[in-house]
Amino acid sequence: MNSIERIFALKVSLIMATRMLGLFMLFPVISVYATNDYNNTTPFLIGLAIGIYGLTQAFFQIPFGYLSDRFGRKPLLYIGLCLFFFGSILAAISTDIIYVILGRALQGSGAISAVLMAFLADSISEENRSKANAFVGFQIGLAFMLSLIIGPIIASISGLSGIFWSIALLSVISLTIVISLPHTKPINYYRLSIEEFKKILNPKLLRLDFSVFTLHLMLTSTFIVMPLILVENNIINIADNWKLYLPAMIMSFVGMVPLIIIAEKLQKTKLILLVSITLLIISQLLFYELKLNFTIFLIILTLFFIAFNTIEAILPSLLSRIASSSKRGLAMGVFSTSQFLGTFFGGAIGGLIYDIFNLNSVFLFTIFMAIIWWLVILTLPQNNNRSEK
Repeated sequence: MNSIERIFALKVSLIMATRMLGLFMLFPVISVYATNDYNNTTPFLIGLAIGIYGLTQAFFQIPFGYLSDRFGRKPLLYIGLCLFFFGSILAAISTDIIYVILGRALQGSGAISAVLMAFLADSISEENRSKANAFVGFQIGLAFMLSLIIGPIIASISGLSGIFWSIALLSVISLTIVISLPHTKPINYYRLSIEEFKKILNPKLLRLDFSVFTLHLMLTSTFIVMPLILVENNIINIADNWKLYLPAMIMSFVGMVPLIIIAEKLQKTKLILLVSITLLIISQLLFYELKLNFTIFLIILTLFFIAFNTIEAILPSLLSRIASSSKRGLAMGVFSTSQFLGTFFGGAIGGLIYDIFNLNSVFLFTIFMAIIWWLVILTLPQNNNRSEK
């Protein structure tokens, strides 16, 4: 990448990473702290508080992506980040889980992920797009790692409200970065119709949409369970979670590098996707079967994150190569819709399974979904390098 592309990729990745940092800070603590911090709390409502963000994100991703094709990327970024900010404030001042759920829903209505991904693809040359997506994926992974460290510390000092105030501050930081982005002319207008949707709902793209759906369903469901497992098994104090998550994330980044190289340089994307899904299945089986202590938990968590980070980096790059440039915002919108639907269903169904059965039963659900996913990717065509016109 040249210097202009590197700077642009850095800014986009910072916007995405600061939003994700705020969102991910909730994951390791909400299922532990919500019962004490809020009235009327149940396991299902905790899962809904995690997942409702994904539902409203899913609902608004396609409109935001389409409108960004029509009116330009920056105006939609401003609108989305303002909605995210107001939702964070509502959740921060709430004392009842229902109002937290409403705040999370308002956060999710600021659905700018597709806009950011399309903006990145617009501004980076095709030969450098994989590098840019890998760079953004690395920044998101870094934000995820930091969130797992920072979230428990903030929660131990000021509870979940402190995390929501921190998220509001991060949204302001993201807005200042958007101001510095270049203005771009809108893409030629196209009418949003069934015919246009048919062009982006082809078998290749649908497999990628299902992939990101299942990936984030597994992530959300797993993070309903893992914090509670840590507490129930006295593996580590919640405030000291960083001693577990930090080495797991560092080792996972090291582990994902050769997989990304094989996928991108050697054009073995399908093989690496299948291998990564297999690693996810193994990690869920081990969580379900083994008696956990610190060392075993660390090894399984590392395995999970190697697979998760690899797939998270590969999918957007693959999508940008398959989707046509004129419909990229719309295609990214469908992709991001699928991602956040996965977040919603992972939280809602995971919380419901925990409420009806037990914690371990959630892993049976994620294993079942991952096996279906593996079979779907098995049918993915090998040649995924050309855009659909």
